[in-house]
Amino acid sequence: MPPAIPTATMPASPKEAQSRAGAGVRMISSEELRAHASRDDLWISISGDVYDVTAWVPHHPGGDIPLLTLAGQDATDAFAAYHPPSARPLLGRFLVGRLEDYTVSPASADFRRLLAQLSSAGLFERVGPTPKVQVAGMLLLLCAALYCVLACASAWAHLLAGGLIGFIWIQSGWMGHDSGHHRITGHAALDRLLQVLSGNCLTGLSIAWWKCNHNTHHIACNSLDHDPDLQHMPLFAVSSKLFGLWSYFYQRTLVFDAASKFLISYQHWTFYPVMCFARINLLIQSAVFLLSSRKVPQRGLEIAGVAAFWVWYPMVVSCLPNWWERVAFVVASFVITGIQHVQFCLNHFSSEVYVGPPKGNDWFEKQTAGTLDIQCSPWMDWFHGGLQFQIEHHLFPRLPRCHLRKVSPFVRDLCKKHGLPYAAASFWQANVLTWKTLRAAALQARKATSGAAPKNLVWEAVNTHG
Repeated sequence: MPPAIPTATMPASPKEAQSRAGAGVRMISSEELRAHASRDDLWISISGDVYDVTAWVPHHPGGDIPLLTLAGQDATDAFAAYHPPSARPLLGRFLVGRLEDYTVSPASADFRRLLAQLSSAGLFERVGPTPKVQVAGMLLLLCAALYCVLACASAWAHLLAGGLIGFIWIQSGWMGHDSGHHRITGHAALDRLLQVLSGNCLTGLSIAWWKCNHNTHHIACNSLDHDPDLQHMPLFAVSSKLFGLWSYFYQRTLVFDAASKFLISYQHWTFYPVMCFARINLLIQSAVFLLSSRKVPQRGLEIAGVAAFWVWYPMVVSCLPNWWERVAFVVASFVITGIQHVQFCLNHFSSEVYVGPPKGNDWFEKQTAGTLDIQCSPWMDWFHGGLQFQIEHHLFPRLPRCHLRKVSPFVRDLCKKHGLPYAAASFWQANVLTWKTLRAAALQARKATSGAAPKNLVWEAVNTHG
């Protein structure tokens, strides 16, 4: 891969900054930048240039939360990780000045150098055959499931059909994840169609809800009060610091009452049973999001897609001969999908956590500290759907999963160079680490003093992510 770094990713040198100042460009201090950190007055810095993006917040394709989270600070690495180089010229209309005390850490400099190398090599545009294989596999599994339900009289065949539906939902999750980060077909309209068909229609989950949640998770990886993927109370808590903490994503306090204390005290035993049915919560979350007052892109299309799921899935279930087989079919589909919900948790539950908003100038450090890779042979990559290289994915979210294994040695070398953790474990070891983390927090919950009597426990449970 070529070692050259595109000029657009490089900070201006002191001489360049002085020449800009001499040319009339306003010089802005970091203190002044931090003063513009609200929805109604939002500045960010990218490569030392300061932009007033207040008017852009409601129109940002990635949602308003990432901008609000990084408001008033440097956002160079997050911007570079999430946007192609073609997005940089669009910033010109928001320019208000130049950061006079702009600096780049050695880790960030190396991260940008590697990002530029990957971009120059064209890896972000080469998706590979994975999406086509996924679509073909999902169609094959769907046909097999429908055949087992409609053409077979055996109860075991019907149970198998439920399991096949679960495997379809898992593959749909990988497809939705990939298409939410980069173009898997090369065409935005076709990507959108695949998202709605494989996500909303096939699984009942809103891709718009997922994007809102997932973008926030990436920006604020493992921040206890900002990352929604760690805010699972009253069922789970990875740290006692979550008890009674204010959630900036949900805009409410994570209540630690008597019911929460009881549930969390035994969370290391309830984790896997709950994950078997975590899909139910995601279905509810999607419905609540689509019916809320929040701005939802193409709300009508999103709702129509989810409604389609609630037509075809109950119809398939109703084709089964009795209620016992119907219940077994639904349970099988949910339990099999629970494998994926466990996978979602393994990458972050046992990693380093912190309280407070993320800082844009330590992107590389925070993303590596808050994630865990899963070690596996290449022939098992299909099982993990790209999440086995979670560190690489968090650093380069636009990178197609087929390249993550190639990039892994470079990331590992950078972590070693800068004395940063590069956590990796086998699938079994990751489960053990997660269980130990949950147990440690459970023991802390037993000793902690809970608040008042339980309030709105059902609502709290509904707002739990799996």
